[in-house]
Amino acid sequence: MMRAWILPTLLALCGSAVATGLVLGENTGAATALLLVFLVPAGLNSPLLFPKSIGALEAQRRSAVDGRPVVFWRPGCTYCIRLRIRLGRSARQLHWVDIWRDPAGAAAVRTANAGNETVPTVVVAGRPYTNPDPEWVREQLSPAV
Repeated sequence: MMRAWILPTLLALCGSAVATGLVLGENTGAATALLLVFLVPAGLNSPLLFPKSIGALEAQRRSAVDGRPVVFWRPGCTYCIRLRIRLGRSARQLHWVDIWRDPAGAAAVRTANAGNETVPTVVVAGRPYTNPDPEWVREQLSPAV
């Protein structure tokens, strides 16, 4: 779990250190702008951007019941961030599995991607799709909603 927070924490700490130096030099405008430059990527790379993750086995069980897709992702993945942002509110309807927190999820992704942990991997009706178009993923929700 800690691995998911390393990059956002480093970005926030570095931005804070640089901004503090600028504030001490009485350049508060530049400090504010620079702090935002560091905090925005920190927020985008944090697990907070994504719906709460569940385990792979629980996600597969829920998907079998409600027919909604399962998304395997990891923090810091730009393609996962793109998928999450482009799905908007629809993202909350999917079952999200953080492969860094769930070894079974990582194993499922490796099985689907010839041994690679390529994310996002979306499983629809038991069939995996690697880095699918967000619009296509949204269409897969239509029958389930």
